[in-house]
Amino acid sequence: MTTEKGTKENPWTLKTPPLSSDFTMHKEVKDNNEVLVCTVGKTVLYYDNRCLADLHAMLIKHGDWIELGSADEQKPAKDWTIEAWGRKKIRLKVGMA
Repeated sequence: MTTEKGTKENPWTLKTPPLSSDFTMHKEVKDNNEVLVCTVGKTVLYYDNRCLADLHAMLIKHGDWIELGSADEQKPAKDWTIEAWGRKKIRLKVGMA
C-alpha cells in the first residue's frame, strides 16, 4: 500500500534554490486550519495552505512562466518573481504597506 505524499508520515522532500540544503513540506491541520508545514533542520515554519490556490490563480491570470526568485530574506526580492508577489501578499494581509 502506498502512503499519500505530502503527509507528515510521507512529506515532500525538496531542495533550496541553490540546491545546497534539503527541506520537507507536508500538509496538516493546525488550529482548525489546513497548513503547509516546512521543516528546515530544526526550524519549523507554518504557511496557510490557501497560498497554493492563490499562487495557482495568479499564475493562470499571468498566463506565462514567472521566475521563482531566491533573495536573502534581508534583501528585497527581484521584481516580477513569485517571491516578490508572495512578500507583497503577506505584507498586505498583515496590514503592512
